[in-house]
Amino acid sequence: MVTSLGRIIEITEEGRHLAKDRGFLVVQAGRQEAGRVPIDDVMAVMATARGTSISIALMAALAERGIPLVVPGANFAPAALLWPVEGHHAVSQRMSAQIERTRGMEKRLWQQIVAAKIRRQGWALKRAGAPSGAFSRLAGLVKPGDPENVEAQAARRYWPLMMGDAFRRDQDAPGANALLNYGYAVLRASVARAICAVGLHPALGVFHRNPKNPMPLADDLMEPFRPTVDDTVRLLLEEGVTDVTVSAKRRLVALLWQDEPTEIGNSPLATIILRSAQSLAESYLSGAAILTFPFLDQGSREDADAERLSHYVDGTDVRSAGDDQTTAQSGNKVPPMASG
Repeated sequence: MVTSLGRIIEITEEGRHLAKDRGFLVVQAGRQEAGRVPIDDVMAVMATARGTSISIALMAALAERGIPLVVPGANFAPAALLWPVEGHHAVSQRMSAQIERTRGMEKRLWQQIVAAKIRRQGWALKRAGAPSGAFSRLAGLVKPGDPENVEAQAARRYWPLMMGDAFRRDQDAPGANALLNYGYAVLRASVARAICAVGLHPALGVFHRNPKNPMPLADDLMEPFRPTVDDTVRLLLEEGVTDVTVSAKRRLVALLWQDEPTEIGNSPLATIILRSAQSLAESYLSGAAILTFPFLDQGSREDADAERLSHYVDGTDVRSAGDDQTTAQSGNKVPPMASG
């Protein structure tokens, strides 16, 4: 797919070798050249075929440009991602500010991320014709650090309404889960590149902390964008698509070029992701949490929608701080906030 924003290059056929020839990414099949594309036109490279090989020269060229190389694991869940050591001209200053962030800053940023994610879940539900009014209210209840785990409370409502009562988010499951995995992998690559582009380090997360995860910041920043993938997967399922087909992949990759209304006019999703990453860098530099997800508020349904949610809600929901320790079937397992 070619756009002014670049291409997602996915290698799905076995026996392909990726190499660099001057300024081009070249795909070779044996001794034959299968295709080439200017490296500067590439947004991300995904190697899903297990027999793929790649030259060190090409990996270095991708890293120099901040282009992520994504290696999906089982069922299209990402297993590894190449990230450049150098990149943005202000990388030293911004990473220093990122390292020196305070615990209070982390909590305020996570509050903004969770609230934006919940509002976007409401947007996705409205598009699905499902009750969504409660999500605006839930977003307003999120406190710094989300001590009441409102994110999980929203997820308990969201998944049954979005995908049906029988759905469970399981990265190892086929069907809808595999489609979600692929869409999230594409999204994660775009967020990772945006993080690199603004001079931040993806290993220094706001909330996610896992010694086996080299990119927790990408997982943090992508949270409000996940419902965009969910919405497309829902549409694919309604059309009878349950496998990760070539056409389904194209639909999910195309989300990055999908125009979204923002305060300054329509912008592709990839551009919105970059603006969010820029606002995170500015937050670290200024010491004030000014993280923005510049989607226009497209409105929510009447509060009466909250009443229609009653069969997904129990008496333990939305209680005072510390009362609710419920976890949910969400896109990620929600770990407790790390101390320090």
